[in-house]
Amino acid sequence: MTEQERKYYEKRGRVLVKNLKSRHFDAYFCPDRETALQKALELIPQGASVGWGGALSAQQIGLMDAVKAGNYRAIDRDSAASAEQREALVRETIFSDVFITGANALSLDGQMVNIDGTGNRLAAINFGPKKVLVIAGMNKVADSLEAAVQRARTVAAPMNKMRFPNQTPCEVTGTCADCKGETCICNQILITRHCRPVGRIQFILVGEPLGF
Repeated sequence: MTEQERKYYEKRGRVLVKNLKSRHFDAYFCPDRETALQKALELIPQGASVGWGGALSAQQIGLMDAVKAGNYRAIDRDSAASAEQREALVRETIFSDVFITGANALSLDGQMVNIDGTGNRLAAINFGPKKVLVIAGMNKVADSLEAAVQRARTVAAPMNKMRFPNQTPCEVTGTCADCKGETCICNQILITRHCRPVGRIQFILVGEPLGF
């Protein structure tokens, strides 16, 4: 990144941290992946059960590897030996002490937008885990809620869908077709505009592009 891009992310990050805190989220800005990982590990209590959904941004800062190597009980669905065990682990994350996730988009006024296929990630954000830790690169930030929803639908969803083998129009063309296909991953859209109880959802904003 250029120095101008770093400054741009830092200045917007300060604004977003302030706006997230005004909505009773906990929020931190970290200039790079290394400091973001350090901050994330400070926020996760030793011995905690830790689960996650699709969280590429958290993977990119090395958080999953650190959790699995540390003094935590990692609930890792990718470690499952069967489809049945995988589903059981996905369900177990709902009762974890800490749930790690990313954000498909954030509005500069402090609202988070996520879009999901099965809804397990959105369910955990809504209710269940004692703490939700969101890792988000500043490339996810849009100027308005409407722009954030559009980003989730037209940028994050098509790029995420390309990780899976079943074809949808966005996987083929890169453009959202508002489809109703059986393998559509835009089945639920969650806007998280306020945190209750106070501080349950914590954000680590990273001054680098992360995720989709």
